[in-house]
Amino acid sequence: MTKFGQFTYPEISAQADALQAAWAQLERQQDWIQSYLLNPAYDEIIFIGSGSSYYQALSMASTCRAWLGKSASAYPSSELFLFRSQAMTDQRRYLVIGVSRSGESSEVILALESLRDVPNADMAGISCYEDSRLAQLAPCLISPLGKEKSTVMTKSFSSMTFMMQAAIAKAAENEERIREMERVMKADEDVVSRSDAFIRKLVDGHDFNKYIYLGMGTAYGISLEACLKVKEMSYVWTEAYGTLEFRHGPKSVVEPGTLVCLLLSEQARSYELKAAKEMQEYGAFVLLLTAREGEDTAFADAVLDIGGADLSDDARSVLYLPALQYLGYYTAMKRGVNPDTPRNLTQVVII
Repeated sequence: MTKFGQFTYPEISAQADALQAAWAQLERQQDWIQSYLLNPAYDEIIFIGSGSSYYQALSMASTCRAWLGKSASAYPSSELFLFRSQAMTDQRRYLVIGVSRSGESSEVILALESLRDVPNADMAGISCYEDSRLAQLAPCLISPLGKEKSTVMTKSFSSMTFMMQAAIAKAAENEERIREMERVMKADEDVVSRSDAFIRKLVDGHDFNKYIYLGMGTAYGISLEACLKVKEMSYVWTEAYGTLEFRHGPKSVVEPGTLVCLLLSEQARSYELKAAKEMQEYGAFVLLLTAREGEDTAFADAVLDIGGADLSDDARSVLYLPALQYLGYYTAMKRGVNPDTPRNLTQVVII
């Protein structure tokens, strides 16, 4: 009998090594940064992906705008392929970066192939597989230890997001941001270990019937990924929203048995905590992932201090991921579901 989680758990637990390998690989791909992120010819950078890779694209684009000061956006691959006129105009020059763990996602490939004869667009990519179709189609950053056997993305998501953020920091030639990414890489192993123990205890001790993930800025894409992780692995219903947007209608679903997990930023801390308190008043169990635990977080039902209060919210976003991935894993194990091979899913989606 197949042991449940035999791939997923070690892959989540190995992400610190994957980040370190991505950092080292980036040193070998400085020319990619120069040719693409630093190319003054591009008016806008568009990140595209499907599923988890689209959520990465959202976070990558957010970081690019904040750190590089360049116009950047993110679209599902299918939107660029089938509705390109709504994403691109003839008056601007674009760099389109395809995001795909396998480098084989057909929607990403179709989108990039459709740009071959478009005169105002160039292509690049990021993947974990150097021999993939994506890597053959466009020059790619490669996360060498992001490769996975499990269907769901875990260390691949973490390492690819980290790698692109580090590339953006280097492109911005901002020593503070570069040091931030190096500190994230060094902190990740401890965060992984503490997140494992914390989430295992949380899941063992509670039963939730709804999962809501909230985040703002770069953490919004991370919150969408967190939602997808627990949905893919354990088949429970989840939703994700911008933190304050959740108050405009969607909060009606909150009741006892609802887990509200807030990826707390420092930039909007006071506002986000007000929203979390409100959800608790409606009966939610409030879990905070924060850079610093304090008097203002004491109301929460559970608080995981991941550290890095002196990091920017953008840089710290990758450190939320271990806890969010373990939450999906341990929920699946508690429900007797194998997170390695979720029903209806494959590692590569072909259309």
